[in-house]
Amino acid sequence: MTTKADQKRPLLVLESISKAYPGVVALSNVSMSVMAGEVLALIGENGAGKSTLMKILGGIVQPSSGHIIVDDVRCDQFLVTESQSAGIAFVHQELNVFDNLDVAANMFLGREIRSGFLGLLDDKTMRAAAEPLLRRVGATFKPDTPVADLSLAERQLLEIAKALSIKARVIIMDEPTSSLTLSETKTLMNVIADLKAEGIAVIYISHRLSEIEECADRVFALRDGKAAGELSKFEINHDAMIRMMIGRDLNSLYAPPANPAGEAILSLRAVRTSAKPWALVEFDIHYGEILGVAGLVGAGRTELAEAIFGIGTILEGEIMLAGKPFRAASPRDAIEAGVYLVPEDRKRTGLILESAICENICLADLGAVSRNGFVSQYLVNARAEDQRTKLGIRTTNVMRNTAELSGGNQQKVVLGKWLSMRPILIIFDEPTRGIDVSSKVEIYRLMRALADAGVGVMMISSDMEEVIGVSDRIVVLREGEIVGSLSRSEFSEHNVLKLAVGQIRKTNA
Repeated sequence: MTTKADQKRPLLVLESISKAYPGVVALSNVSMSVMAGEVLALIGENGAGKSTLMKILGGIVQPSSGHIIVDDVRCDQFLVTESQSAGIAFVHQELNVFDNLDVAANMFLGREIRSGFLGLLDDKTMRAAAEPLLRRVGATFKPDTPVADLSLAERQLLEIAKALSIKARVIIMDEPTSSLTLSETKTLMNVIADLKAEGIAVIYISHRLSEIEECADRVFALRDGKAAGELSKFEINHDAMIRMMIGRDLNSLYAPPANPAGEAILSLRAVRTSAKPWALVEFDIHYGEILGVAGLVGAGRTELAEAIFGIGTILEGEIMLAGKPFRAASPRDAIEAGVYLVPEDRKRTGLILESAICENICLADLGAVSRNGFVSQYLVNARAEDQRTKLGIRTTNVMRNTAELSGGNQQKVVLGKWLSMRPILIIFDEPTRGIDVSSKVEIYRLMRALADAGVGVMMISSDMEEVIGVSDRIVVLREGEIVGSLSRSEFSEHNVLKLAVGQIRKTNA
C-alpha cells in the first residue's frame, strides 16, 4: 500500500526532456511527473511526441538533454535494464506476442521458470502462476491456449496480464482498449482501480477520451513535441482535452447525408458463412448511408466482412451488389467487382510496412500503372502523389517507407490504395483504431464523402462513441446473426447493448 508520504512526492519525474533527430525536434523541454497510485493520462495527436517520450522512459531512446528521476535518484542516461529495474512495464498498442507459444510461455518470456538438474522449462508452474493473472483481467482463455488461437482482443488482455506479472510500479498502457469491447473495457477499468489501490501508477495513453474521463486522475497533453498543459481530476472533460491537443474546438462527429438514403447497394439474404454456419444473415446497405455494424467481440462482425470480401467462405444464400448477383470466391473477385476491405489490423493485413508508400497504394491495381507488362515507376509515383494530396497524407515523399508514418497516415495509405481504384462498396473494420482525434475526424469526413458520392459504406466498430456518432443506421450482430437494426432516432448506448447481449431482438435490418 502507498503511504501518505509516498503520495506527496512523485514516484517518477521526467525533467526538461528534449530529443532531436536530424532535421526534426521530436521533444522540446518536456517535464512531467507521476505519483504513486495515480492514473496519469497522456494525450496528444499522432506525432505529438508521446511515443518518443515513452521510449525515453523505457530506455529505448536516449534524450538529447534532460534527466529522469526515480525515487529521488537522478539518471543522466536511462537504459532498458534501468527502466525494468525501476519497475516500469509497458502494454504496447502493437502487441508483442508470439503465435507459436502458449499464453503462459508468452507471459513469462525472458523470465522462464525452470526446474530440475537440467534446468528444463517448468510449464506446469508457469501455467499455475499465469492463471490468477488471467482471471484478474477477465480473460476466459487458459494458460495453455496457443496464442495463435486468440483474437486480437484476447491478445491485448494477455499483454495486460503480462505487465501485471512483472509486479511493476509504473504500468504504461498504450491504447489498451483499442480492440476491447465495452464489457472488456469495464474489466480493464476495474483492474486499473485495483492497481491504484495497490499504489501502482498507470500512464494511460488513449485516443478514446471518454475512457480518460472515467479513469484518469490527471491529464498531461503534448502538442508538436511540447507540453501543452495539464488538467486536474475536476477539470477533465472532452472539450478541454481536445483544445489542449489541437489548439481548437472540434465540431460534432456526425455529418448528415447530403441526400436521403436510396436503393440497396448491397443485399444479403439467408447468407450462411463458414465462420458461423449456424447463423443466417440478412441486411441491406443503401446508397448514401453509412451503415454501422456493432456487436461484442466474437459476434462475427469481422468474419462477415471477410466472407463478403472473399477471404471467408459463404456456404449458401444470396448476395446482390448494385442490383446484380455477387459472390466473391477470393479477394481478387471482390476487388474486380469494386468491393474493398479496410482491415482491422492495418499493419498485419492492410499494408506491407517495409515497402514504400507509393508501392502500397498501387499494389492492388498494378495493371493500371504498367506499360507493356512492366510497372511504370512514373505512373506509380503519380498515382501515389494524387492520393497523398487528396487524403492529406503527411509526408513529403511517397517513396518513404510506410512503417515510418503515424497510425493515422498509415490508415490513409490503406484508403489511398482503394480510392485510387473504382469502389462500389468499402468495408471499414475498426477504421480509427489507434488514430488520434483529428485524424479520426478526417476519416469520418472521407466516409461521409464516399457515401454521398454513391459508394456503399459499411463500418464495423467496437468504439460506441464512434458507431453512434458516425453511422446513419446501425445493425447489431450477436453470435453471427443480425439481431436488430436501429434508425438514428433510436441510437443510444443502452439500445445497442441490449441488442448485443440478447436482452431484446429487433429485426428488419
